[in-house]
Amino acid sequence: MFQDWKAHTAHVKKSFGELSQKHPKMLEAYQALGLAAEAEALDHKTRELIALAVAVTTRCDSCISVHAEEAAKAGATESEIAGALATAIALNAGAAYTYSLRALEAVAAQDE
Repeated sequence: MFQDWKAHTAHVKKSFGELSQKHPKMLEAYQALGLAAEAEALDHKTRELIALAVAVTTRCDSCISVHAEEAAKAGATESEIAGALATAIALNAGAAYTYSLRALEAVAAQDE
């Protein structure tokens, strides 16, 4: 096991709480982003599946723990979660491929 995800999630939420007490305006702004996203057409489960996939692509353990919990609470199935993660994996591979083209272009520019 990589880590105790339940303990990690609890720690993240506690830390967010402490930070929000010290810097309430920052937390209000952060929460406003979430509320704006909720106002759009996607349902909660879909947003959490997307958030989990993005958390993987940004390599954010805290985001993974919180959004894994929320996706499960929203009723996401193992198959839906696997599909979201497969999309994240495919996108990361695509990004690496695209940036490889940039690297090749940079190397070729050295010969000019």
